[in-house]
Amino acid sequence: MRIAVYGAGAIGGHLAVSLAGAGADVSVVARGAHLDAIRERGLSMGERTVRLPASADAAELGPQDAVFITLKSHQLPGALEGVSALLGPETAVVTAMNGLPYWYFHGLGGRRIESVDPGGRIGAAIAAERAIGCITFVAAEVSAPGVVHHSGGAEYRMGEPDGSRSPRLAALADLLRGAGIGVAVSADIRTDIWLKLLANVSIAPVSALAGASVAEAGGDEGARDVIRGAMEECKAVARAFEVEIPISTEDRINKTAGFNAHRPSLLQDIERGRPPELDPTLGSVRELGRMAGVRTPVIDALYALVRLRAASG
Repeated sequence: MRIAVYGAGAIGGHLAVSLAGAGADVSVVARGAHLDAIRERGLSMGERTVRLPASADAAELGPQDAVFITLKSHQLPGALEGVSALLGPETAVVTAMNGLPYWYFHGLGGRRIESVDPGGRIGAAIAAERAIGCITFVAAEVSAPGVVHHSGGAEYRMGEPDGSRSPRLAALADLLRGAGIGVAVSADIRTDIWLKLLANVSIAPVSALAGASVAEAGGDEGARDVIRGAMEECKAVARAFEVEIPISTEDRINKTAGFNAHRPSLLQDIERGRPPELDPTLGSVRELGRMAGVRTPVIDALYALVRLRAASG
């Protein structure tokens, strides 16, 4: 099985090193100094360094059996030409990104989330039938070009949007398990996506604004009140679309804070002057809230403040 990882950053790098280290036929799409380092010295994580095909031009890698998209969600519209170059007639596309996915309403009335898929460009380029949903619970960051620092977690949840146990899903789950990644095959991946989104719209932006680790954000009572408020709003929006997120707010905060010194990718991006991943996470919840008539004042405030923080440098 030929696997391409599109975006060899923190999550993609962890995935690629794990797969290559287990002998899988894996290649990566990367760019800049990170790509140069991978080509010259390999991709490293801990004591493991792997050599694998890497390119900024996905067309050089050719059609794959499966593509894991591990970009920041807001980067996907700008990468569609590259992703398309990796697609053969039967290629599965695993959307391992934060936020609500472009295919979320596929089979559920066909609505489009503009903040996720502006102008419908993603859905037009990547047929929803190709999609396999995926959320990751991995604490990692690119600590230097060609180097991924993995500080905790190695759990994926993957599922077909229609809940089926397809052969392609089973094959990918087995491949990842063979690489040491824990995989839970989900019969309700949309609910699992909301579970991850709870942290993306609450503790992540609070950490980003405070310059704090998840443990510091979750351990401060004032910050915890803000986090709690954002999570409750997110749950109310999900409920309006007939999704009941199966975890208490306090347990979700504690689970995320349990990653201790981890600094969320939203904070990492702001510190490094990169555009923050806002619209597919906080923006999508705001948009669905407006669709359903559910107010989201805490999420609205976090969205505005993180955007301002990122713009001010």
